[in-house]
Amino acid sequence: MLLLTHILLVFLSFPLLLAATPFHNSSLHLHAHPDPDSVAREVHRQVESSRRRALLAAGVKDQQCLTGNPIDDCWRCSGTDWRQDRQRLADCGIGFGRDAMGGKGGPIYVVTDPSDRDPVNPALGTLRYGVIQEGPLWITFAGDMTIHLNEELLVNSFKTIDGRGAVVHIAGGACITLQYVSNVIIHNVHVHHCVPAGEANVRSSPTHYGWRTRSDGDGISIYSGRKIWVDHCALSSCTDGLIDAIMGSTGITISNSYFSHHDEVMLLGHTDGYLPDSAMQVTIAFNRFGEQLVQRMPRCRRGYFHVVNNDFTSWEMYAIGGSANPTINSQGNRYIAPANPNAKEARTFSSVVQPLPPPSSSLKHTVEQVTKRVETEESEWSGWNWRTEGDVLVNGAFFVPSGEGLDAKYAKAESLDPKSAALIDQLTLNAGVLGGPRDNGVGTAYSGVNYGGSAATADGGSGASGWGVGYGPLGMVFGSGAPPPSSRDSIVMITTTLLSASFLVTTFFSLHPL
Repeated sequence: MLLLTHILLVFLSFPLLLAATPFHNSSLHLHAHPDPDSVAREVHRQVESSRRRALLAAGVKDQQCLTGNPIDDCWRCSGTDWRQDRQRLADCGIGFGRDAMGGKGGPIYVVTDPSDRDPVNPALGTLRYGVIQEGPLWITFAGDMTIHLNEELLVNSFKTIDGRGAVVHIAGGACITLQYVSNVIIHNVHVHHCVPAGEANVRSSPTHYGWRTRSDGDGISIYSGRKIWVDHCALSSCTDGLIDAIMGSTGITISNSYFSHHDEVMLLGHTDGYLPDSAMQVTIAFNRFGEQLVQRMPRCRRGYFHVVNNDFTSWEMYAIGGSANPTINSQGNRYIAPANPNAKEARTFSSVVQPLPPPSSSLKHTVEQVTKRVETEESEWSGWNWRTEGDVLVNGAFFVPSGEGLDAKYAKAESLDPKSAALIDQLTLNAGVLGGPRDNGVGTAYSGVNYGGSAATADGGSGASGWGVGYGPLGMVFGSGAPPPSSRDSIVMITTTLLSASFLVTTFFSLHPL
């Protein structure tokens, strides 16, 4: 028995040995982009191109929809009615999650039943029935509805959850889990008041269900996922994080969303010692970080994180935090420190770094910090690559940059123009859910087109007759065929599973020697 245990340990540890060589800022990994700075530059190019189009189109008939936001302009101003061309959205991603296909090429499935009575055998017409299907599927909603999930919503690969045309809340129960999946788009839904669930069987595909342990109560949990795009969502008031991405997840974009009323907003990275998270690459763009947020916008470990053109309206402890040498590329954001000096975590630094004005009497300052290196001494974090460029710091807000050779590393990015935070109001004007309140009920309504639909209740009742947009549960709307998950994807999934298992087994035997 002891011999078999040793053999199993060696087998499970093999992938970890392959991963033991530290990744250099997420560039040496199968699914990591080899040049993350080039992805950041491409985001700026897209913003500049959209901004110029909007300026040229000003006053031109039929071009009034252009805003300068490259994502929204792509699907709203394409010359077709988005209701008849929903899947165009999949072509409009930016940043590291730009390759997320979602359900492009698959049929449209319409959610008509907001109930979640049986997580093992979900009924046709429910959201759970749609997200567990194999192959590409584009999921829409027949009308306004609030979905109270009894267990985690385990979303399968190649799925789009598209809330346009309805006001959709996933609230008051378990919420969304993306585990070992790829190519998922979550668009235009409210996610809030999520609570832990588990200790139950839950179906993850038409052919598999399994026992789930207790979940954390995240709004959206990404676990070993890749090619993930969260856009135009509103997230607040969950038990744990609003969005957490861990265990080697990568290729993620979080955009145009509204975050409010929460403590630990966003965690990107499992633990400081989990090396596969060095491959994590995340774009955070055009979001509004709103009322009553405390910290982690985001909190990063390892990896590369491009935080661009967001509006941070306040925080109580810090906005961006990190440990284990993540690369933070902060460009064109607006950081507004809290007005109440008792509501923020003060910290004294022993040296003056830009852009703090020269001190009048002392080199020591208590600052309204944007950044925090979590449980790390300055002698260690001083070499981390944390860059601020074109950020607007308001009400005494202060970003502490660090790292050697940043000027050379970011020379190409600095040659481009559209990073100015003067664009923030324009780019984040419609952050949050389109149609109705853009946050989760405490903000103002979207001033553009009203995309509202008919209402449905948790018991399956409807506030309007008919099927909304004219489809049954499986609408006969097909696009060009999208490829199913390949055998290579399956191999990658198995490898990722072995990495996770080896990490857990190694930890166990370090605590309990044979």
